[in-house]
Amino acid sequence: MQRATKEGTFAYLKRFGRFSRDFYMYDGELFFSSLGLGTFRREPYREEHYLLNYRDALIEAVCGGINHIDTAINYRYQVSEIEIGEALKALFEGHGFKREELIIASKAGFIPLEFPFPDPYRWIESQMIEQGLTCKEEIVIDQHCMSPQFLRWSVERSLENMGLETLDICYLHNPETQLGYVDRALVMRRIRAAFETFEQLCDEGKIAAYGVAAWNGFLYEEEHMEYLSLRDIVALAKEAGGENHRLRYLQSPFNLAKTHALNYPNQKGEDGRYYSLLEACARYGLRFIASSALLQMHLFKGRFSATVREALGAAEHTDIGAALQFARSCGAVSALFGAVDPLHVKDNLLLSYLPKARHEGISMLFGGQDAL
Repeated sequence: MQRATKEGTFAYLKRFGRFSRDFYMYDGELFFSSLGLGTFRREPYREEHYLLNYRDALIEAVCGGINHIDTAINYRYQVSEIEIGEALKALFEGHGFKREELIIASKAGFIPLEFPFPDPYRWIESQMIEQGLTCKEEIVIDQHCMSPQFLRWSVERSLENMGLETLDICYLHNPETQLGYVDRALVMRRIRAAFETFEQLCDEGKIAAYGVAAWNGFLYEEEHMEYLSLRDIVALAKEAGGENHRLRYLQSPFNLAKTHALNYPNQKGEDGRYYSLLEACARYGLRFIASSALLQMHLFKGRFSATVREALGAAEHTDIGAALQFARSCGAVSALFGAVDPLHVKDNLLLSYLPKARHEGISMLFGGQDAL
């Protein structure tokens, strides 16, 4: 079974001995680069998003020190995964890298369709319902499904797209999408069934660990319709897999404009007190992955003040560098950014020489992680 290993990811970081010791983090099982490359592209129906190719950026990232690659089966109608597969083949055959050095994550839950653009309703009918992967009642707003058969198919298709034997992480993708359309109790039962499927796939060696990737679900106030409780999610994992369940990761947006995971105590702990999402992850033994570290470039409508860059220890770096410095410095195992141009990857990797931002600087800008 080929997958990321402790020994392999440690061998990878040893290739980059000139980097700051802060650039890699050991999560108890694997060594992650503190920056990861994502492959999401907004507005998937725009034709130009399929003329672009992440292959060269991925090769630049791995050759430059990034060993964490994040995708989802629905990104660009499966094209992102296929391009990752092309890049991995080149990296393994032409650049001397090994599978066990790289951490590959994907997500399942959204209906992926296929490129070139199909008729979505016909595709769902012929590829999902007629194939026995789900029924109409399990599909929400024509885009989201958590049926066990569909999730299994998604994982197996992701492996095929990327030419892999095992996903290092498989996330249940935005399960809060179904809240508001489906009774909460039913959504929770669907999440538990999804975790049971992931546990089975772990036993089969098709995934090594699983997690939940949410957008705002873990960041809302407790009364919000789409709120997700980390305590409830962990309880469902224990029901599905026992005390030794393989729920390991939580992915949520974290950036200079969306700091909720750091300083908004909305997650109840076992002691009845409320904690920030970052603190709650630590208390429940989950690793936090920061998504949307650049907020899809919406952070840069104006220039950052010099005070922000200085507080983050990135005075000589660009605003993009300062934003990534923040996202990787507050407790996340890795912070994700997207890039198609290899030069942008190279520019962002200048952070590899910097230590992470100091706690005092972050506290000066945003405050601490307080429980209520």
